[in-house]
Amino acid sequence: MTRRVVRMAAEDVGLADPRALNVALAARDIYHFLGTPEGEIALFEAVAYLALAPKSNAVYTAEKESRRAASENPSYPVPLHIRNAPTRLMKDLGYGAGYRYDHDYDDKLAPQGYLPEELADLRFYHPTDQGLEAKLRERLDWLRGRRAELMEEESEGQEEEEQ
Repeated sequence: MTRRVVRMAAEDVGLADPRALNVALAARDIYHFLGTPEGEIALFEAVAYLALAPKSNAVYTAEKESRRAASENPSYPVPLHIRNAPTRLMKDLGYGAGYRYDHDYDDKLAPQGYLPEELADLRFYHPTDQGLEAKLRERLDWLRGRRAELMEEESEGQEEEEQ
């Protein structure tokens, strides 16, 4: 039963209420600590919490979609700028060249993509309007819009430099 409670928190409640996973894990630990019958109350509390929590399987769906995209597009390489370059040869091949560290930017958001160009427009996580996920959707929309602005500004700046 504890396995299913934890799975329900992660899969069915998800980021609509991220506390649900902590509640489920705490109930699991309490049950393992106290055993039956005393520990069962913690499991029942977790089940009640999960039943009443807002629901979203958006992360679960995103995981499946991203795995499918990876398996359907195995030949697209990881962009060079985000590849680790632990050897001189890798550095010479351009691994890590041009990487930008998010924390070096005002919004903690660098003007760069992380997927292969052919997949750059894919979106896997589609937050719902349930619970906390509604706020996460607002933040994600802002991040996507702001990154697009930064990348456009950078592209315009490069065009001006070339002229």
